Amino acid sequence: MTTALHRDRLDTVLAEILADAPTRVLDLGCGDGELMLRLAGTHGLERLVGIDPCAGTLARLRSRMPRQAGVEIRMASALDPPPDLAGFDCAALVEVIEHLDPAHLSKLERALWRTLRPAKLVVTTPNAEFNTLLGVPPHRFRHPDHKFEWPRVKFRAWAARVAHAHGYDVVFQDLGGAHPKLGGASQMAVFRRETR
Repeated sequence: MTTALHRDRLDTVLAEILADAPTRVLDLGCGDGELMLRLAGTHGLERLVGIDPCAGTLARLRSRMPRQAGVEIRMASALDPPPDLAGFDCAALVEVIEHLDPAHLSKLERALWRTLRPAKLVVTTPNAEFNTLLGVPPHRFRHPDHKFEWPRVKFRAWAARVAHAHGYDVVFQDLGGAHPKLGGASQMAVFRRETR
């Protein structure tokens, strides 16, 4: 079931991805393919690749995705993506990082910002500050598979450090039901590779 907050998140991510009219887009941790299904058939998009480590999830996506040229669905992890996916115009990591063990974030950083180096990378993750508005008890996460959920200050510090270390600029946006003090249900960082 897709919630209103999730639809809002996907609408914002989709608009951010399409803002630069990319020809090659990579969905890292594509899951059931909600974002890929929205992107498929976009005018000017020549290659759309989704990767996910879960075979069952990818099977569901394959059954929903219309066959079309330039669309690929692969079993792979964002921690160790295929090297032929380097240099895409845009990559998206939508509500994925919180499913990783925090000890693996440095591996993710190397894989995405050092090896794949997309021109633009859109990352979203839950905003822990918003959990009280969703009725999530303190010291619990929204989903049983989440390994962490960060408040905005921690996510922004992490993203700023990653951007600085790898030659990217980064801007932030609250997503979904923004509260004046608690922010949005999710938070988004948009990384753009610096041009020198």
